[in-house]
Amino acid sequence: MDGPPQRTLLITLTGRDRPGVTSRLFGTLAGFPVTVADVEQVVIRGRLVLGVLIAYTDSSDVGQVWAAAERVAADLDMEIELSTGRDKTLPRRRGRLHVTVLGAPLKPAAMAGIAGSIAAGGANIDRIERLAHYPVTCIEMDVSGADPDALRAALAQEAAQQQVDVAVQHGGLHRRAKRLIVMDVDSTLIQGEVIELLAEQAGCLPEVAKVTEAAMRGELDFEGSLRERVALLAGLDAAAIEVVRDRVELAAGARTMVRTLKRLDYKFAIVSGGFTQVTDALVADLGIDYSAANTLEIENGRLTGRVVGPVIDRAGKASALARFAREAGVPVSQTVAIGDGANDLDMLQAAGLGIAYNAKPVVRQAADTAVNVPYLDTILFLLGISREEIEAADAADQEVHR
Repeated sequence: MDGPPQRTLLITLTGRDRPGVTSRLFGTLAGFPVTVADVEQVVIRGRLVLGVLIAYTDSSDVGQVWAAAERVAADLDMEIELSTGRDKTLPRRRGRLHVTVLGAPLKPAAMAGIAGSIAAGGANIDRIERLAHYPVTCIEMDVSGADPDALRAALAQEAAQQQVDVAVQHGGLHRRAKRLIVMDVDSTLIQGEVIELLAEQAGCLPEVAKVTEAAMRGELDFEGSLRERVALLAGLDAAAIEVVRDRVELAAGARTMVRTLKRLDYKFAIVSGGFTQVTDALVADLGIDYSAANTLEIENGRLTGRVVGPVIDRAGKASALARFAREAGVPVSQTVAIGDGANDLDMLQAAGLGIAYNAKPVVRQAADTAVNVPYLDTILFLLGISREEIEAADAADQEVHR
């Protein structure tokens, strides 16, 4: 049986932010027989916008509530707007999504296009927040009333036109629960391809690079292409591996990303079609929790042109993700996979969130979202971690180690 119709009063305070505004308003409202139906608060460059929706069934006291709220605004030298409504049920947000926009630079036309696409799909933007102003500008929107697949398709098209990156994710606990990050290595965690650095030492770079490109585009079977490329390295002095390890460069922002995630108690893993002789050094350097890669066979101090054991290929990467999740005690739905090539497709599709990072077209189309800026730490913004939080964690860490 339905109860009496709910009446609502929306109180919006706007003005200079300072400590105690929120507590002052709620302290005043506590003296009346009302309930809190919704709250939103945003601070932009020191200016506060606070909206409180209260519900009541007896209208006899609403005039007093209205007058009390106006007194609070006057005492705080803030602007106030009040509006009443009436409905049988309190408003609820359903199907909330996070829409993250990355741009370098981010222009007004891009925001207009994204907002227009959201509105055209019948959805509403409930909240907008800036997560970062460098190395890219990152804006996050809370969107309600949208079909995730339809919105993702519409925004992908708009993002391509506006030359920005846009990610669409489910909001709430579903997003915050992701606790295991699994990342490809070559051209993702590090710059370039290790096998090409080895080929340069062996004097067969053009031949190896040609096969690598075809494999990354998905035109060749990965295992066959790997064995073909490794065969070209036969006879290379194993000392060349040490030279290559010294030449490996992390992707911009890689150290910041791994360090931040580890501080937040995420587990971090790498899975590579490359070689343990290089990835083991990355594990030790960055404090990585889990890793899987191929191993070059070495006899009498020279590469034989073969790999030891099963090849970590496309299916092998997905299997490694599942194994890491079991070892970490994390459901696969709470994992994030990051990669750039066709060899990463199964892993990206199996994870709770698959991110194509500066990836080939076939990978961008298959992944949940794509990032096309050369800063790996922008991945943190997709997890709702702001630049300010990253810097605060860095500062706290430096203080501890003084």
